Amino acid sequence: MFRIALANLRFPATPEESVALAEQAIAQASVQGAGLICFPECFIPGYRGLGKVVPPPDAAFLERAWSIIAGAAAKANLAVVLGTERLVDDALLITALVINQNGKIAGFQDKVQLDPTEDTIYSPGSGRRVFQTGPLTFGVAICHEGWRYPETVRWAVQHGAHIVFHPHFHEAEPGGYAPSSFADPANSFHEKAALCRAAENTCYFASVNCASAGSQTTSAVVRPDGTLLCYQPYGEEGLLIADIDIAAAIGLLAARCKTI
Repeated sequence: MFRIALANLRFPATPEESVALAEQAIAQASVQGAGLICFPECFIPGYRGLGKVVPPPDAAFLERAWSIIAGAAAKANLAVVLGTERLVDDALLITALVINQNGKIAGFQDKVQLDPTEDTIYSPGSGRRVFQTGPLTFGVAICHEGWRYPETVRWAVQHGAHIVFHPHFHEAEPGGYAPSSFADPANSFHEKAALCRAAENTCYFASVNCASAGSQTTSAVVRPDGTLLCYQPYGEEGLLIADIDIAAAIGLLAARCKTI
């Protein structure tokens, strides 16, 4: 068994607050025995767009923030999947920074498939990889690419991932249905897609969102058979803790998928 934590936190008021909230969550996850914590999409410094006001991209701030989070990871002795952004040749990328339990940088998984609404703000990344912490192998599919592009999850599982983490950002939409239970039939398609990503690949799927009133999605963990393991109550800030049975994530259906 491997314990994970999903940081279902409020949207940070400032980039500086995003770092402070992340530090607190890492320390709390360690106290609760987690070996890894995952944060929502672009949590540091905050997701741009959807009416959010975030200061202009600042490479120096990001480097300082990553260093602080790396130090917190080492102190807490747990791995971190940090939703953030990075500048590459003046292009702004949505990314997940993976930090090992000793505070060393393991690398980045950039968002390759952007939502059309992001085209004027962010640039697409390229390439996919998997990461390792202790006995757990994992991949990352960020928001839109996890909802709508099943191959992003399948690739990770075909390359050994037991679980795919899905940092996303999703707030209430005008006139949208506000659910009270996960994958409610009246809800949008998003949470049903999470069930599918797990079942169609025989892997765990862990989706993490910010806490906000009326959001159509929340943080949740889905088992390899497509059934729900646990979810965070809608709008409630805090850590979602889950114990992963690595032996159950056999990747059978992902391995059997042939390219047509």
